[in-house]
Amino acid sequence: MGCICSKDEDTGIETSAAASGTRKRDSHLLKHRESRIETAQESKTAVLGGLKIRYAYLSQRGYYPDDADKPNQDAYADIPGFSGNQDDQFFAVFDGHGRDGDKCAQFAAKSLPMFVSKYVEKLKLKEEQKQEALSSKQIELSKDQLQAACLTAHVQCNRAMHKRKDFDDSLSGTTAISCFIHGARNRITISNVGDSRAILGQGGLKNSTSDDDRNKNKTSANIRALPLSRDQTPYRRDERTRIRATGARILSLDQMEGLEPINDEVTGIDTTWDDDIVLGEEIDEGGDPPRVWSPDGEYPGTAFTRSLGDVIAEELGVSAEPEMVTRELNKDDKIIVLASDGVFEFLTNQSVMDICAKFKDPLEACRAVVAESYELWLQYELRTDDITMVCIFIDSVDTSVSRSSLLKKSIINFENTTGDNVDAMPSEDTKPVRKYISIEKTKQLETMRESMIHDIGDELEQDFDLTDLFTEKSDDDKLLIGEAIKASIIFQNISKNQRELIYGVMEPINVKKGDWIIRQGTVGDRFYIIDHGQFEVRIVPEGEEDTNGNGGNTVHVYCGSRDTNAHPCFGELALMYSAPRAASILAQTDGQLWGLHRYAFKKILASGERLGLSKVLKDIDVFDKMEAEKLENIVSSFEEITIGRGETIVKQGDASEYFYVIASGACDMTIINDGEETKTRLKANDYFAQEVLSSESSKYSATVVTVSLTTFLKIKKLVVNRLVN
Repeated sequence: MGCICSKDEDTGIETSAAASGTRKRDSHLLKHRESRIETAQESKTAVLGGLKIRYAYLSQRGYYPDDADKPNQDAYADIPGFSGNQDDQFFAVFDGHGRDGDKCAQFAAKSLPMFVSKYVEKLKLKEEQKQEALSSKQIELSKDQLQAACLTAHVQCNRAMHKRKDFDDSLSGTTAISCFIHGARNRITISNVGDSRAILGQGGLKNSTSDDDRNKNKTSANIRALPLSRDQTPYRRDERTRIRATGARILSLDQMEGLEPINDEVTGIDTTWDDDIVLGEEIDEGGDPPRVWSPDGEYPGTAFTRSLGDVIAEELGVSAEPEMVTRELNKDDKIIVLASDGVFEFLTNQSVMDICAKFKDPLEACRAVVAESYELWLQYELRTDDITMVCIFIDSVDTSVSRSSLLKKSIINFENTTGDNVDAMPSEDTKPVRKYISIEKTKQLETMRESMIHDIGDELEQDFDLTDLFTEKSDDDKLLIGEAIKASIIFQNISKNQRELIYGVMEPINVKKGDWIIRQGTVGDRFYIIDHGQFEVRIVPEGEEDTNGNGGNTVHVYCGSRDTNAHPCFGELALMYSAPRAASILAQTDGQLWGLHRYAFKKILASGERLGLSKVLKDIDVFDKMEAEKLENIVSSFEEITIGRGETIVKQGDASEYFYVIASGACDMTIINDGEETKTRLKANDYFAQEVLSSESSKYSATVVTVSLTTFLKIKKLVVNRLVN
């Protein structure tokens, strides 16, 4: 029998009695946390033809402060012995949406595998009638036949969902990402509907030829993430074209609400997304993606272009037809991940694979990826998405199997391996990974900030001495810290020297059970890595007070251990700017943390940023021939500021005062001349208000507005004039 969303009854998590001092409350917290997680009790092993795999799955219900009892809208399927063949197995992940999204996902998890099996069997029976000497179990379908069966299965599953009377899929539906493993061929077929995702980890040790050696050393192997699917969203030009052909509109929520302009208001058909999109840079940095809208109203607003269900969206081109890829696995293929978009909102494909590659157990890999995703959601949003993942470790691949006598039973000649056997790998053009907090989160943090009486003064940063924090670290400590920060976007562009400095200033912090590490609402100044121990995440919902001092509801538990190579992180936003903590962290057990102070981090980054600033300034006429010492004085005189999304930095016609260089983030620069408006997107290392550098101009020549959380380096006109002259 297969598994559809089985629940783990024994997580082995302890809860702390420190907050209330009662076992009754501890038991309640444990049950509350367990109710959010569905998982395999342990990793499972399977031998599928020439493949030996280990796999696990985990689904964590999201945290919704306005709807604490909202059901998990994700689902998953694990069907061994698929379609009566012990060499085949079917895995899938479903991400529901809308009022009845949970019912849509559960229906698809139960029905789609049955439909796939049904149409695979039909094709095999047809071939059996053609070749009377073979039984259906001996028949091997071609790639085209198998994909035809999967296509029909998705379409029929969609139609069956429409006919259901126990739930309404008019404005509800689900994504579907599946992996059909055909062990007799060492072959997989990926089918994708929506924006859940499948990725392949490929690579291994250069000096190892043994599969066992490769598996034992998976944590040290260089695993490269390759896409097995493409997100079907309005980010893709081909999907936008297909959707627009029905008359639908492609707009973000801000555009729908009139907060952002629509380029072509005359025809009523927006052209905002007509150009190729530079993913991760140009749009969606604050969680406002392009969506599908009816030409006649503000519905359905789907951020995807294919799904199961969604009857109304179907009229606008939102299709249930999957995109599919079939390929043979080889000895370089190590890990397969299927996951809902809750994983990939803040983590890249490579980041997910880097985390998985640290573990020898796929269940531990699932736990680590889901925990990291959950933490990032808590940092960047007021809520978290439901997060579901299937992780498959490929321990060995017997390449002789697919060329053995098994193939003599096949109805197709498979000598041409680039034709019938495999498809080209999908391209990397997935939707962008978000790097910035949402508008709602920004507003909440600003409200909390304004309500505070005490904050850390900027003058303290100037006197911050890195040498006071520096301690020697062992090679094991450095490896732990390096692996823990590897998936974080904040640390991805640091130099080797900066990384070594970060190792040095990481503070070892010993904690006792019941210690509060951080308190919600207090100003955060440190980023933490868990060396070992268990820590509760507690949140007091917005608008409520922590009257009994227990920190609110327990929404997550971090588990760190050197034995399992699990080292979750939290508090990442504190490295970016001084902001109130969005949650409290309480130690469930004794343990140890590694802490990185914001001031230390900023000073370490300053050296790299100032070097980059020098390069930017040399492209400007005023500075290009300046003596190195004078230029260095100017560079050191720049101030750093961080501004939230939607803020006007300078306004055309206002008296000019500062020259700006963008360190990170993005802005829109608008110039109006003779009634004509010109808009330009500015990104990191772009600059504006250079008129400040000229003594002839006294007014800003453009209006610049932030489109994401943006860090600037700025310098006052008077300072420039004094240093230049």
